[in-house]
Amino acid sequence: MKSMPQEIEVWYLIPALRRELTKIFIEKYGMNQKQVSDLLRVTESAVSQYIKSKRGQELQFSKEELAQIKKTAALIQGEQEKTLEHLYRLCIQLRGCHSLCELHKKHDSNLPDDCNLCC
Repeated sequence: MKSMPQEIEVWYLIPALRRELTKIFIEKYGMNQKQVSDLLRVTESAVSQYIKSKRGQELQFSKEELAQIKKTAALIQGEQEKTLEHLYRLCIQLRGCHSLCELHKKHDSNLPDDCNLCC
């Protein structure tokens, strides 16, 4: 399947970020599913699927990428009214990250080995 980097972001990056943020908000900040769904503007059933690893599982982040996500979770926790802004910035930061680039190559075998399309 040929896909543009933006499609990979929508299909894989955003759900994987929501998965990680959901886990952080519940485990570290003691939020419940309703609070997380309101904060991330997703349904409670989506939050449940993130918790049960039924959604957003194809993209796995590196330790460095997870550290960025944890920093963003802390920013969101302190400025919940700016959740979408922080999430948008995180998406931009992780554009072209190693994990996302490898996933893109996995889904598009026509990309050259030295591809820098996502960067």
